[in-house]
Amino acid sequence: MNFLAHLYLSGQDEHLMVGNFLADFIDNKAVANLPPDIKKGVAMHRQIDSFTDKHPMVKQGARRLHASHGKYAPVILDVFHDFLLAQNWGRYSSLTLPEFARGVYEVLLRHLDIMPTMLHDRLPRMVADDWLVRYGTEDGLRFTFSRVKLRSSAPHFFENAVENLTIYYQDFNEEFNSFFPDIIGEVNPLLLPSND
Repeated sequence: MNFLAHLYLSGQDEHLMVGNFLADFIDNKAVANLPPDIKKGVAMHRQIDSFTDKHPMVKQGARRLHASHGKYAPVILDVFHDFLLAQNWGRYSSLTLPEFARGVYEVLLRHLDIMPTMLHDRLPRMVADDWLVRYGTEDGLRFTFSRVKLRSSAPHFFENAVENLTIYYQDFNEEFNSFFPDIIGEVNPLLLPSND
């Protein structure tokens, strides 16, 4: 999943949020230097990714995309999960998505000093562009895929991603709403205070 789902699954714990956000931007050496509470968020991010990759509903959705998008089908579905979470937001949160996003931005900006240098400019731009809310729009999807294409060694696999997702929207949406409660159940124990 992309940022929105990872941040949502962090609950109200700002250290988990920061670690969950940072996980895609730092290597293991940098993780070792983080405060313990934020390391827990990095570990949570990795557990979420592992659980997601193995879930039968996620595998089923990726197979649907494989003919057109090859090995990048799971990446495309990962991005789409944030779109689907935004579309179904009222099922999973009592806050509106803009309210949630504002709270997350405040948390992340408060911890900017521990983030890699590359994020010192990038994170404020992401906040200014309201990227968490933007994930729930077709424009946001297209923008995200255009950025992924730039970094990919096989950009042609991202052609027509939005169109192919739209064709099977109902199937993907049903699979998401079957899968997402399972991942919530998986991470709930991580939200409990540890005894160490």
